[in-house]
Amino acid sequence: MKQGFDRNKHVYRNDGLVELIKDAVRFFNGTPVHHLPPAEKFTGSGIYALYYIGKRPLYEKYFLLNRLSYNFPIYVGKAVPRGWRQSRTHDKAENRSNELCGRLAQHKRSVDLVDLSSKDFMCRFVIFESEGSDMIGTIEAALIKIHKPLWNSVLDGFGNHDPGKGRYDGAKPDWNVIHTGRKNV
Repeated sequence: MKQGFDRNKHVYRNDGLVELIKDAVRFFNGTPVHHLPPAEKFTGSGIYALYYIGKRPLYEKYFLLNRLSYNFPIYVGKAVPRGWRQSRTHDKAENRSNELCGRLAQHKRSVDLVDLSSKDFMCRFVIFESEGSDMIGTIEAALIKIHKPLWNSVLDGFGNHDPGKGRYDGAKPDWNVIHTGRKNV
């Protein structure tokens, strides 16, 4: 039976979803702040934010804003469980993974390779387990929308993964143009 198009029959609305996202963001904002990367290794996947606290003139605004409280991330990212994009995660393996801790360590290496120092960065993060890992992309997007971190919204390329063989000759990401010295990204 053919029906006319009614857009309202295709729009999903759920106030519970909005409240769930707000709750996750509140939880994230209340988590402890650590040096980049945290001193202790841990397992899990999730979301994180990086806060600049150095005195480099280019990012002086972040130093001033984050002196008293960490409310202005320079970057927000995610670390998903292995197989996440293909829905091949396994709860037991997921909880033993080190994607989040590994991603923070990657970022430490990235800033230490250029004209920045990892000592000038702090981080906070949330670990999502089991079905909670389905929220990773949504909460990352919400945090980016709320904070509009510089390295997510203006200076693209900081969080890029290794692009793989054959793509190294492409255009450099803006972040790599401003901060030279990082290779293979």
